[in-house]
Amino acid sequence: MSTPPLRVLFCIGINQNFFDLPEGGVEPGDVWTAFVGLMDGIKALPGVDFIGDIDDDSHMVGPSDGWPWTCYLLCDVDAQETVKEACGLLRTIAVGSSPWKLWKFAKIEARIGRALTPREYEKKDAVR
Repeated sequence: MSTPPLRVLFCIGINQNFFDLPEGGVEPGDVWTAFVGLMDGIKALPGVDFIGDIDDDSHMVGPSDGWPWTCYLLCDVDAQETVKEACGLLRTIAVGSSPWKLWKFAKIEARIGRALTPREYEKKDAVR
């Protein structure tokens, strides 16, 4: 029997540093390019099956440091180590030609669970 994948909701918030741009030669478009790199990077990781995403930058304006988040990615992931690697991409993705990495402008949290599916239960004999 194979292990079912982890259902992972990557919760991503944009922080105040983004709203303070331009700074140090970085423009908002540089952050957006890095952000697309993050999404593509998560989707490309071995063991990640991308399900969908949602972006709420129209109804949530300003920084988000927690719920409600700016955007979400929903994926099935093979292992916790892969989830860790996905979150770690914020530490490695460069923003423009600056020395800054994406974590200066965004935050990520992963909620790990399982797919919500009906379960079958065995009927127990009635206690007499």
